[in-house]
Amino acid sequence: MALEIRRLFPGDDALVMRVADEVFDEPVGPDRLSAYLAEPGHFMVVALADGIVVGQCAAVIHRHPDKVSELYVDEVGVAPAFQRQGIATRMLGAMFALGREHCEEAWVGTEPDNVAARALYESRKEPHGPAEGFVMYVYRL
Repeated sequence: MALEIRRLFPGDDALVMRVADEVFDEPVGPDRLSAYLAEPGHFMVVALADGIVVGQCAAVIHRHPDKVSELYVDEVGVAPAFQRQGIATRMLGAMFALGREHCEEAWVGTEPDNVAARALYESRKEPHGPAEGFVMYVYRL
């Protein structure tokens, strides 16, 4: 099996229509994907195994008037059959490399009980310190 880590650009939408189960939280909407890829400051990296997306990492640049620009890693997902093979680590590395072109910091959050995600993020050599605690509120608009 040949595994490729690849950044997606506008027009690469068709690549994500062949996706393994549980890579994304919900089915990918072609119109949503197209809009996402067309938006400046939105990045997506995928892992392809024999032409099928088996992993994805999505991130957004947050620009602030009073702080440095940050790369917010919004999602990281790998199909269960491909987990524990370093794919998430490789995708996150590729995303951080992209982020370094535009930002000075990156951040990511996860649930306290998401052991796999926490292990991934804590394995990075670049953390600026220990995990921060925060409270998140979600509003339906």
